[in-house]
Amino acid sequence: MNNPSSQVTTPRPAREGKGGGSLTRTDFNLPGQVSVYHGKVRDVYNINDDLMVMVATDRISAFDVILPKGIPFKGQVLNQIAASFLDATADIVPNWKLATPDPMVTVGLKAEGFRVEMIIRGYLTGSAWREYKAGCRELCGVKLPEGMKENQKFPEPIITPTTKAEEGHDENISAEEIIKQGLVSKEDWETMVKYTRALFQRGTEIAAKKGLILVDTKYEFGKRDGKVILIDEIHTPDSSRYFYADGYEEKFAKGEPQKQLSKEFVRQWLIEHNFMNQPGQVMPEITDEYAQSVADRYIELYEHIVGEKFVPADSEGDIARRIERNVTEWLNSIHNS
Repeated sequence: MNNPSSQVTTPRPAREGKGGGSLTRTDFNLPGQVSVYHGKVRDVYNINDDLMVMVATDRISAFDVILPKGIPFKGQVLNQIAASFLDATADIVPNWKLATPDPMVTVGLKAEGFRVEMIIRGYLTGSAWREYKAGCRELCGVKLPEGMKENQKFPEPIITPTTKAEEGHDENISAEEIIKQGLVSKEDWETMVKYTRALFQRGTEIAAKKGLILVDTKYEFGKRDGKVILIDEIHTPDSSRYFYADGYEEKFAKGEPQKQLSKEFVRQWLIEHNFMNQPGQVMPEITDEYAQSVADRYIELYEHIVGEKFVPADSEGDIARRIERNVTEWLNSIHNS
């Protein structure tokens, strides 16, 4: 999760967009609540130092800043995709998920998170391509082949980890430095690498069945009772990039941009409006129409990758109250069982 200091949020749950309200802030008082952490897009509640209630809000971030308008149904889309993939990979990697008491919430086991994010890339695109185009031929200690083109598939997926910064940007780091600095033990690192490759392979197979290519993604791991487990979300458009398989080869051969489902289109829109969170740059206006267009893209990805019609949760009433009621009932039920 990320530093909350750069948040741009409204003080109360906001109603934005045309297809329902959007939730940009929570302030719950849950049974057994010890603390709450407001991240860039999620609010995480610590329950009795044993469970975590992760609320996927409708906030959206890019270039380490929160956009000033929520995206309707984004939180539900992210939460339900992540829950689906956590279930679909539980046989190969142990994870933190216990339940989804609300469409925007996952409850799971609290773990001590590693200060490293595991980024795995199957294709040369995004920030890796920008660095490669600038002349970089080594990324996080991984040597890159000469003569590659944008969106080209790597011979084998590469792992390019980053440190999880408390403030500012996450920094690229090599496996050697991770172990040398004591961020992760050699044994735990090897486990994380094994899990990362297995998850990416499973995600790739699931995407292929839906006509998509899982291009790159990130995973976060933690430790509980001496065991490495997968935490956080996985294979969502906020943490992953997907291309459409149909047309990939033709577009690649012509050097054309790939049709993709990911948050990259938001970054590209900001770049086109001269915003990359650099000094002096001003955030462009996020209109209701643009927020709804982003929501439509998120829903499109949900329906592609999950393979089911998206069913919007009730967003016309008080979304925060609905979530707090559902989570409270679930926590009380396990307390009383």
